[in-house]
Amino acid sequence: MQQKMGRRLVIFPLPYLGHQNPTFELANILHSKGFSITVIHTRFHSPDPAKYPHFNFHFIEDGLSESEVPFQDVISLTNTLNNKCVEPFKAFLSQILTDHGSDQEPVSCLITDVMWYFTQAVADALQVPRIVIRTGNLSSFTAFFARLEIGDKQPDDLILELPYLRVKDIPRVGNLGMGGQSPLQHLLSNTITQTKASKGLIFNAIEELEDRSMAITQHEFPFPVFPIGPFHKCISSPPRNLPTQDQNSISWLDSQAPNSVLYVSFGSLAAVDEAGFLEMAWGLANSNQPFLWVVRSDLVQSSNGSSQFPDGFLEKVSGRGHFVSWAPQKEVLAHPAVGGFWTHSGWNSTLESICEGVPMICSPCFGDQMVNARYVSEVWKIGLELEKGAKTEDMEKAIRTLMVEKEGEEIRARAACLKNKASICIQPGGSSYKHMEDLVSLIMSF
Repeated sequence: MQQKMGRRLVIFPLPYLGHQNPTFELANILHSKGFSITVIHTRFHSPDPAKYPHFNFHFIEDGLSESEVPFQDVISLTNTLNNKCVEPFKAFLSQILTDHGSDQEPVSCLITDVMWYFTQAVADALQVPRIVIRTGNLSSFTAFFARLEIGDKQPDDLILELPYLRVKDIPRVGNLGMGGQSPLQHLLSNTITQTKASKGLIFNAIEELEDRSMAITQHEFPFPVFPIGPFHKCISSPPRNLPTQDQNSISWLDSQAPNSVLYVSFGSLAAVDEAGFLEMAWGLANSNQPFLWVVRSDLVQSSNGSSQFPDGFLEKVSGRGHFVSWAPQKEVLAHPAVGGFWTHSGWNSTLESICEGVPMICSPCFGDQMVNARYVSEVWKIGLELEKGAKTEDMEKAIRTLMVEKEGEEIRARAACLKNKASICIQPGGSSYKHMEDLVSLIMSF
């Protein structure tokens, strides 16, 4: 670690795994630059502080009842948390700002997830600078804040204001003529308004991959923009001692041929319906390719809440299909046996795949995933997209195209080029390296 800066940063992650992980990666990077880190977190989905012994943690009451959580989607729940966390967050932030103990460095700034929109008013009231982190990429963010006149355009029509994107790739905000905002519109409008009042915007992204979206974002927002990804590659981590369950995945991969295995995982939140699950199963079976499939207990939206494989499926894939409930994704994608990744196109998964040069099959489900899938398949051309409602034969064809056909070889070659760009950008002189230096300078100026 570099010499201590004598400054403290207060970091407030959004309590979903896909937001927590990159936020803690950013916190580790900033700690390596000499900053002390205090993490404020909700009780909801709280992390284990023992995993981050170099951070100070404080957990605030979020006011959520056990009955509220299961019956709200992620968007509505995020709006609820923004309402319920105001007072406990303000009280604790005020306390640490006025704590001048000998062991407490002064707080330089607050860094919060972009969707914690209530924190800007708190930061203004307490006169502490706020920087926001968008854990996704630049291109999906431009799609969120774009003021579009969709009108009577068809789903497959291109959008002139947003390069490469179609109408159906853009998150729909609901009908605004019904006497109020939809939950998504409420979240987005507050997020954009309060982000514009902040001091800077951090992305877990690579400028060279999204230069046009970078230009759009810089034009729209009146402050510095810092694409400093990939976060997880910016500091070296010691080899992890993986739990036995995780070692099981790696041990199985060790027995497979190079580039032969399709890794299948839909992250921590995305789900499929029963019909889609059965189509996936037979697509994998009929492809005749080895695969490692992460089947979460809540992957399938079914009446009984379980993932039931179709009759005859396990017999057909015996010896070439391996099933787990969770896998150490970074280690899996870095394994030489993995030649493809069937993903829900969450940004963390997409960026981790880019960093290892692994081409993708994209089945986006919600949020920014449609934009990510479009960029993978049509802009960077490092994967294939399966449209909603894809059938077994579509899935089988996509798997075989990616894994064994000439088109797949060409896709893999382009993925290798992007892996090289992702490696170069974090080295001295690279774009992410320079943006990180600029971010540190901005924080030190407060």
